[in-house]
Amino acid sequence: MTKTTTEKPLTYREMLGSTFAAALGVQSNANRHRDFTRGKASHFIFTGVLFTTVFVISMICFVRIVMAALI
Repeated sequence: MTKTTTEKPLTYREMLGSTFAAALGVQSNANRHRDFTRGKASHFIFTGVLFTTVFVISMICFVRIVMAALI
C-alpha cells in the first residue's frame, strides 16, 4: 500500500509555517486540517517550544539593545 499525497508527513517548512501562523493566530482552516491529519503532536510541541524560546531570547536581546542606547 503506497502513501498518497495526503498521507505524507509534513515537511519541516510546512511545520514552521504552521507554527508561525499559530503564533500570530492566522492559521487557515485548510492548513489546520492538514496539520491534524498529517502532523504529529510531538513535532508541533517541539517546534512550538523552540519557536517560543527563540522569540523570548530575541525579545530580551532587543530590549537590552534599546536600553543600552537610551542610557
